[in-house]
Order: sequence, then structure tokens, then C-alpha cells
Amino acid sequence: MIKSIDDFNFSGKRVLIRVDFNVPLDKELNITDDIRIASSLPTINKIIKDGGIPILMSHLGRPDGQVIAKYSLKPVAEYLQNKCGYNVLFTNDCIGVDSQEIVNKAKPGDVVLLENLRFHKEEENNDIDFAKELAKLGDVYVNDAFGTAHRAHASTYQVALLFADRFCGYLIDSELKYLGEAVDNPIRPFVAIIGGAKISGKIDVINNLLSKCDYILIGGGMIFTFYKAMGLEIGKSLLESDRVEMASNLLKKAKEMNVKLLLPIDLVVADKFDNEADIKYILANEIGVDDIGMDIGEKSQELYSEIIKNAKTVIWNGPMGVFEMPNFAKGTYTIASSLAEATTNGAKTIVGGGDSAAAIKQMNFEDKVSHVSTGGGASLEYLEGKELPGIKALEV
Repeated sequence: MIKSIDDFNFSGKRVLIRVDFNVPLDKELNITDDIRIASSLPTINKIIKDGGIPILMSHLGRPDGQVIAKYSLKPVAEYLQNKCGYNVLFTNDCIGVDSQEIVNKAKPGDVVLLENLRFHKEEENNDIDFAKELAKLGDVYVNDAFGTAHRAHASTYQVALLFADRFCGYLIDSELKYLGEAVDNPIRPFVAIIGGAKISGKIDVINNLLSKCDYILIGGGMIFTFYKAMGLEIGKSLLESDRVEMASNLLKKAKEMNVKLLLPIDLVVADKFDNEADIKYILANEIGVDDIGMDIGEKSQELYSEIIKNAKTVIWNGPMGVFEMPNFAKGTYTIASSLAEATTNGAKTIVGGGDSAAAIKQMNFEDKVSHVSTGGGASLEYLEGKELPGIKALEV
């Protein structure tokens, strides 16, 4: 059983909270996307409202155990202070005497933000002694960093086990609710849309979903490995030659299980990997030896859109084409738009993190679907049926 923060009153408690403030920064160290911060605010506010003191810990970037100024969480401290209105006490380290003194000075209503956990190599090494130092700063533990839940790091795994009182925050609670119900108890028809560049990163997801879905719609660069398995010409399109047999086995397995695993019937191809390239619209069996597949075609968009609009549960992970280039974004846009329409029709629609989340935000549909996951790798591993260490450690 995993306890929610709604199960506890945090009055008078120092609450050690693992958040995910791994936010993008520009060259001037300004935060360019605050969705991860915004997602943590309900949990922080609950602690403050109860009369507890949130002690926030996070990583930022990959400093690999070194103190590197551009990876400091100071811009986040300033954002929390200036944009969110908190009285923020920022520590110059995440452990040690100075950090302990700042935590001891904090009063109800204050928020403490610890410096980057990954300035210590012990964080990613899941070091128990480092975890014990972190644990000294709090009376209870909350994990609300779904984006790191698939990592067994000190702050997500070892620290949790040191607390009898450990909880998931609202963000993780929401992620588990949406992803869990979709995968384990979907309202049908249940449709999964799987895209992205490589089949190797999505094989386990497809395998796991074959026993759960009514339709699996495939897009992105991975389609060409499937086409190769079917004996089709793929030109200069992306290919994982060592995964062709695996793609063939997935197609056979889907047929045996009576799952409709669909590939695009037409494509947008180009003569070079460039937004200004010469474009052709062709059927899947018309790819030339010099063609590069860049997006799914209009017939495929219509077919996929119709299936999505009639679904009751939809999971989307991975774009349909090179959506970063405007001339090859239409397939991905159609999927995002269809998800929004399906949501209006009463479907539960869930967007996995990573590129799918970036795409749906770029296309202004993020508020028109049921749930956008904050964790690309974590949501992917969840869809693969894997146990997430950061979630497992919360069980009591």
C-alpha cells in the first residue's frame, strides 16, 4: 500500500520532499519551462497549509558529482520566491552542518530548497550513508518526483526506506491513477499510439500492451524497421537492422492475439533531412531508394484519427514524424488534435512524457487531454510493466 499525503496532517513536521525541478534554463539561467515546478505546487501548498515545513530536494542536469555553477538550483529558488510567493531558504549544499542549521531555522510558512543532489556522486550511486545525511533534515518523507521514479537513487529509494512515515505527493498520485487505470482497467476500445525514432526503445511497451489493447497505432522512425520486416523498400529512412526479426515477431504476435497493430499506409518522404527538402506524398509500398521517410501521410492520419476519436481509453507515447520541422509536423498534430476530440467525447486520454509531451504542448493541446505525464522515462517503463524503484520504496 502507498499512502497519499491526504492521509496525514503534517503540522509541526519537517517534510523532506523529493521534487523534480530538473527544468530547462537558457544561457542567462532563466527558466524556460516551469511545468515541473507548477506540478509540485499543490503538494508544497498542502504541507504549508497543514503547518509543516517543506524541505525540497531535487537534481538539475548532469553534473556527475561535481559542483558546477550552471547546474545550481539557485534560479529555481529565485523563481519560487519571486513567482510563487514563498519565503524560500536556499542552502549551499544538500547535506552538512550549514544545511541542517538552515532547516532548523525554518518556521512554518517557510520553504527550504536544498542545493543540487547530483553535486554528490553518492546520489546516483544510491549510497546509504548519503541517504542517512539527507534523512537527518526531515521528520517524514514525500516523493512527488515521478520523472525520477524509475531510478533507484539515494533520494528516491534509500531515503524513503529510512522513514516509517512516507507518502506519495499529488503528482505521483495522479500519475499512478491515470497510467495505472489505463493499463490495468481500461474502458474499451483501448488504443495505444506508439511513435518515436527507434523500435528498440519501444519493444517492451508494445509487447506489454499487446495483451491489453484493441489497437496499437505505430508511427515515427520505427515504422521502417517494421516495413523492412515486411519486405518493403525503405530507401534512406531510419533502420535498426538488428531489430528487423524482432519487428517481424511483433507483427506475428499481434496477429495471433487478434490485436490490430497498424502501420501507416502512406507517407511524406523527402530527398534530404531538412525542413526545406523536396517532398513527395506516397503509399508505403512506393518508397524509392533515395527517399527518407519524414511523417505519416494523410490517409494514415485520417485512419488513425478515426480510431482515436472512437476510443474510450488512449495512451500516446512518441511522435509520428519529425515534428520539430514544421513541414513534417502534420501527422503529430493530427494525433494531438484527435486526442483532444476524443477527450471531449468522454475518453480518458494520456500522453506519455518526453517528445509526446513536448509536441502536445507545442501544439497547444496540453489542456485538452486528460493527463500529460511529467516523466518520459518513468512513464515508458511503467507502460512496459516494469516496477519503478521510487514507487516501490513508498510501499508500507
